[in-house]
Amino acid sequence: MLALLGYAMVIVFMILIMKKWLSPFTALISIPLIFTILGLAFGLYPPKIGQWALKGLESVSITGVMLLFAILYFSIMLDAGLFDPVTAFVIKVAKGDPVKILVGTALIAGIVSLNGDGTTTTLICCSAFIPIYKKLDMKMMNLGVLIILQNTIMNLLPWGGPTARAISVLKIDESVVLRSIAPGMVIAFIYMLFVAAYLGRKERKRLGIVDLTQAEITELTVVKDPEVLELRRPKMIWPNAILTVLLIALLVMGTFPSPFLFIVGTALALLLNYRSMKQQRERIEDHAGDAVQVVILIFAAGIFMGLLTGSGMATAIAQSLGSIIPDSLGRFWGLVVAFVSAPGVFFLSNDAFYFGVLPVLAQTGYTYGFTPMQMGLASLMGQAFHLLSPLVAFIYLLLRLTDLEMGAWQKEAGKWALGIFVIFIVVTIATGGVPLMINK
Repeated sequence: MLALLGYAMVIVFMILIMKKWLSPFTALISIPLIFTILGLAFGLYPPKIGQWALKGLESVSITGVMLLFAILYFSIMLDAGLFDPVTAFVIKVAKGDPVKILVGTALIAGIVSLNGDGTTTTLICCSAFIPIYKKLDMKMMNLGVLIILQNTIMNLLPWGGPTARAISVLKIDESVVLRSIAPGMVIAFIYMLFVAAYLGRKERKRLGIVDLTQAEITELTVVKDPEVLELRRPKMIWPNAILTVLLIALLVMGTFPSPFLFIVGTALALLLNYRSMKQQRERIEDHAGDAVQVVILIFAAGIFMGLLTGSGMATAIAQSLGSIIPDSLGRFWGLVVAFVSAPGVFFLSNDAFYFGVLPVLAQTGYTYGFTPMQMGLASLMGQAFHLLSPLVAFIYLLLRLTDLEMGAWQKEAGKWALGIFVIFIVVTIATGGVPLMINK
């Protein structure tokens, strides 16, 4: 009965999210509450709903704080213009060579994606590169592919959406996750630079190299928007760069807890770049909305998981799955989760997959000897394809700005995304993040 109730809860939750009949936040709160009360009415467990929900909130509180300040930190750095010199340098060095321009596109898209926000990455990269692509008659398809795939890779950082969800659901350590996924991300990043160079050689063969005048280069690299210029802090480029590199290094080493690092980093970023209280308040107010949208989902997911686990539904679902899966397949459950995650995160939203499906897959994996960390890492492998999904809102901005047709763009990006998927799996298995199989 518990298993049936749990299945019904997960299925109803996923349908409501996919059909967009409820927002993720309201669905995460209302659906588990309704089904938990229903189980209580049937006398399936004691009346401890409040305790279970509170325990779930406690389990995700650290992740929520980390996300809040990580988003604020990188948004402030983008406002201050930390990445502007890199963009300008790439355009100046590339001049009219398609190979250099495409490699520069991939490089900038990866760097700007550090804040984990696809909309920001799309706006910055399109603003910087669309003029030069048009001027040289280069294919916009290449721009659309490189932006989305580099953002795909960098979105696996712990303050990105999918990883934060996996961390909060499975209660795993974000610094360990970062160390585990970093090798695959680095290799995938380099792989995309080679892809960019390959595409660039095709463009060079088609177009040749166009010599741009200094005036044309200046036109492409100088920021003209007065509101944007008012926020830029060109004299603080090096202090901001040193602070960011130091912050990321400490995150990777796990020297300090990530929430502490991002809280301190955000405070220092404000002090370095915006001295007056009015400016600091404006920077926080401008970006608080984006940060809160993510954080409230994490807290809502905590309640979802608290009720699902505390009521015993998660365990019951796992046991029912385990009873129908052959033991021979159970030994490879890490690979099973990795391959399931690919269509899972494409056809479902991250909320539906990580809050609805992953807990069930993870509970089943535990019965075969897999750890929460291994299940979390395996579930992230399919993210190679997630941003190609029509369920991802910001891709419509990308397609509109680049004037690309979705089907053709998905087909072109998908073949290179397959390489990222293979890299993620091979590297994660090779580094011991997820075992190929477990011998019980």
